[in-house]
Amino acid sequence: MSRGAFIAFEGGEGMGKSTQARLLAERLEAEGLRVELTREPGGTPGAEAIRELLLAPPGEGWTLEAEALLFAAARADHVARRIEPALSSGAWVICDRFLDSSRAYQGLAGGLGDERVRALHDVGSAGLLPDLTIVIDAPATDVAQRLAARDGDASDAIGGRAEDYHQSVNAAFLEFAKQEPDRFRVIDGLGSIEEVHARVLEAVAPLLEGRV
Repeated sequence: MSRGAFIAFEGGEGMGKSTQARLLAERLEAEGLRVELTREPGGTPGAEAIRELLLAPPGEGWTLEAEALLFAAARADHVARRIEPALSSGAWVICDRFLDSSRAYQGLAGGLGDERVRALHDVGSAGLLPDLTIVIDAPATDVAQRLAARDGDASDAIGGRAEDYHQSVNAAFLEFAKQEPDRFRVIDGLGSIEEVHARVLEAVAPLLEGRV
């Protein structure tokens, strides 16, 4: 049995990653592929429990180091119990965020450093990388309007951080794409959901060749 493909969606807050991940999963299933649609942090009972701790931290919240360790722990469980078994069985895995979110949020914007984040991933998840990482990018003004419509005055512990932090996150994703052009595709997030979905399908097409 051939191994499945692993696609991750990345980008800053309000880029529409979850919607596009769902639409792609539905399209691939319509093509006859077995698909696991999942998310990070989360995807398994243990990782979902850690998600709650991260997005609604107790007390004064987590230090940067503790936050990075929690993300790495959630990912390790997710990879071991869901992602790797699915890929090994021939299913395609579509994940809303993966390693590159930790690299952007904790590593670069947070100042922990990319090498440390990747070292945690090497230990916890054996260095697994997606076959394709789709970064959705859109101007800050458009994203702000989406977030206001989505969250109102409420946001989680990470989404509610300062604007300059999120600008650093968005810049980090684009820098990763420049550094690893074979793994990343940057998608214009402007336009209707259907227009962005069409761009995603164009990015995924080479990976689909010979598989459907």
